[in-house]
Amino acid sequence: MSKEDLVEMEGLIAEVLPDSRFRVKLTNGVEIAAYASGRVRKNHIRILEGDRVTVEISPYDLTKGRISFRHKDERPGAAPARPNNQFRRR
Repeated sequence: MSKEDLVEMEGLIAEVLPDSRFRVKLTNGVEIAAYASGRVRKNHIRILEGDRVTVEISPYDLTKGRISFRHKDERPGAAPARPNNQFRRR
């Protein structure tokens, strides 16, 4: 199986499970179990419930997938990022 054989879809994180596993609701309404890819774990990318992600699914088992990318959406209620030139002085 090569990388071209994978099916890529987008979805929303429905539930965070232990051991960097997630329940993802795909755009077509199907829920699958997915795990964070090695690149996502290596770069310490935090995935939370409600995040929009891209999932790679094997055509042989359409109930499991691998999260390859977390999309940067502005989260409601999140604290705005601090500009680089403004540090708090003591």
